[in-house]
Amino acid sequence: MSDLLVIAFDNEADGFELRTELVKMQQEYLIELEDAVVVTRDAKGEVKLHQAMNLTAAGAVGGGFWGTLVGLLFLNPLLGAAVGAASGAIAGKLSDVGINDDFIRKLGNSIPPGGSGVFIRVRKMTADKVLAKLESYHMKGRVLQTSLPEAEEARLREAFDGGKLGSALGVPAADAAPAATEPTA
Repeated sequence: MSDLLVIAFDNEADGFELRTELVKMQQEYLIELEDAVVVTRDAKGEVKLHQAMNLTAAGAVGGGFWGTLVGLLFLNPLLGAAVGAASGAIAGKLSDVGINDDFIRKLGNSIPPGGSGVFIRVRKMTADKVLAKLESYHMKGRVLQTSLPEAEEARLREAFDGGKLGSALGVPAADAAPAATEPTA
């Protein structure tokens, strides 16, 4: 079973940096991601999704390959490639794998203008090692929502919001940022 984590930041750069760090941790076999989407909200309040994988391009490439193959059978590979690429691109654009885009946009509206959020769907992880690597994000982000059990969620909030980890890093508990309240779905 997968878990959902949503971490918000006051700027766009931290969201993209976190996703890059998660990909590095996946290459080290510390975490197994199903999806990682960065959401930005511009000064006008418009929410933009930055998917980790471009399904439209992937669909066009796959469709182009299969279209060429079918076109060879009917002695018209160029027409087959064009039709295959077009249909693959349309199928890729209409596909929604991972985290639901409507859910991301809805929760993305709670991110402050100029900020970002990272929507992460985790299949499994080595929690202690992942949290240790996330110490550089201490006091930068806040947890908006998770599907983790309460004890694990508390540890994640400590990593981002302060708490015990903040005290260990020299931030007195009284100065630690309060945990963000979770919006109701």
